[in-house]
Amino acid sequence: MNVRKISWLALFVALSVIGGMIKVPAPISSVALDSFPALVAAVLLGPAAGALTGAFGHLVSALMGGFPMGPLHIIVAIEMAGVIWLFGKLYTAGNKWSASLFFILLNGLVSPAPFILFLGIPFYISAVPAITIAAAFNGIAAYVLIPRIAPVFAKRYGRLHA
Repeated sequence: MNVRKISWLALFVALSVIGGMIKVPAPISSVALDSFPALVAAVLLGPAAGALTGAFGHLVSALMGGFPMGPLHIIVAIEMAGVIWLFGKLYTAGNKWSASLFFILLNGLVSPAPFILFLGIPFYISAVPAITIAAAFNGIAAYVLIPRIAPVFAKRYGRLHA
């Protein structure tokens, strides 16, 4: 990894942390707009960089919310990394619409499902609307803005991921 890519990765992580400060009203205080910078990073820097940005962004968002689910946030960070990695793979393969749709569905509906085992069905039912709204905002923003950001980024800085 070169210095330029590390610098961009640090910038996207910082933007994800800022997005983590913008909370969506939800039963858990870690639902925030921290995914959009990670989605952009997954396209511009590569799926792995986006996954790292998303995982770190979630952990910082959870920290600012007081870690309401305790160590279970590590599971959420791993899920976030996987979903954003998949988004990056699909988007860079040319499946832009399906990448955004899968991100919204996986992040909003599927990722909270394992927590039924730990926190019960009422938690799932109460958390899914807010998580899905946040995922939709992040996914739609990525779908609309990445095609406008990517050409400028590529012209100025070239392609940073292989």
